[in-house]
Amino acid sequence: MTDALEFIKRCIAERRVYWTYHVQMRMGERSISRKMILESVESYEIIESYPTDKYLPSYLVYGRIGDIIFHVLFAVDEKEENVRIITAYFPDRAKWTDDMKRRRK
Repeated sequence: MTDALEFIKRCIAERRVYWTYHVQMRMGERSISRKMILESVESYEIIESYPTDKYLPSYLVYGRIGDIIFHVLFAVDEKEENVRIITAYFPDRAKWTDDMKRRRK
């Protein structure tokens, strides 16, 4: 993958997105909406990469809409030209640095 972030952004813009069962359950529990994920694409930053993940390469993405910061885990399917949203959550301040972009050691 040459530019995973651009691929993710393009898939979001073109609505080539699969929402896993897991993320749909978690988003409801966590009050994260599809709209938040889809409309915050310009704020996206890859903060962790998992190129050898079990099924597809995946990327943990920082997103922000207004003052609300959240993380989204995307699996990237270049062959089928889509992304799968695996999970989304609000980062825990105890586990992440103040900018919510790096895990605390």
